[in-house]
Amino acid sequence: MSTRRKKIYEGKGKILFEGPEPGTLIQYFKDDTTAFNSEKKAVLEGKGVINNRISEYFMIRLNTIGIQNHFIRRLNLREQLIRELEIIPLQVVVRNAAAGSLSNRFGLPEGQALPRSIIEFYLKDDKLSNPMVTEEHITAFNWATTQEIDDMMALSLRVNDFLSGAFGAVGINLIDFKLEFGRLWENDFSRVMLADEISPDSCRLWDSQTLEKMDKDRFRRDLGDVIENYTEVARRLGIMKEMPTVIQGGLH
Repeated sequence: MSTRRKKIYEGKGKILFEGPEPGTLIQYFKDDTTAFNSEKKAVLEGKGVINNRISEYFMIRLNTIGIQNHFIRRLNLREQLIRELEIIPLQVVVRNAAAGSLSNRFGLPEGQALPRSIIEFYLKDDKLSNPMVTEEHITAFNWATTQEIDDMMALSLRVNDFLSGAFGAVGINLIDFKLEFGRLWENDFSRVMLADEISPDSCRLWDSQTLEKMDKDRFRRDLGDVIENYTEVARRLGIMKEMPTVIQGGLH
């Protein structure tokens, strides 16, 4: 990682650097892993490499079905070239089954299927622990317009259909996931575009047969074998053969 590059932003799992040409950024995937609003931290060797590849895999495929996103191309093991967007300060969570905070809030057993996919919005603000917000808050505080909310919801449901099918085909249940969006400006007009990443850091993934967790909950809940499970997700998606072995000796 070159020290000469100008750092634009550093988050919990990624760093954004100034890109080679105007309107671009370089997104660097870190091995740092956090949970519970950064109260729990660790460095998991190789995590950034796997997430970079899985996110590339999905962003390319989403683009081919007309879901435009910030991904331009992968540069190396840990970095990708992306479009610079004006990030909308919301996390959009799509839930297909009860888990995590939804289970806690409503007393639902984890894994219980929901009557339909539920979309929730959270304000992107670590200092406030990313509180859940309604459309009323979003429009009142001008975080996004009604049209942008509609666009984000429609895109999120399309991403859900695609991801559920892609994971389902390799024996993985997509329980829920988080998306982020940004505005791509062209003169005075902007359009909503998918940003951030799609990886086991941002999705809850359970093995369809064993219901074993294959995502960041392994870290949150001290289940161990975090990297092994992230690697298994990549292997099932057919990504591993194009990726250098991250774990010494591979999976056992």
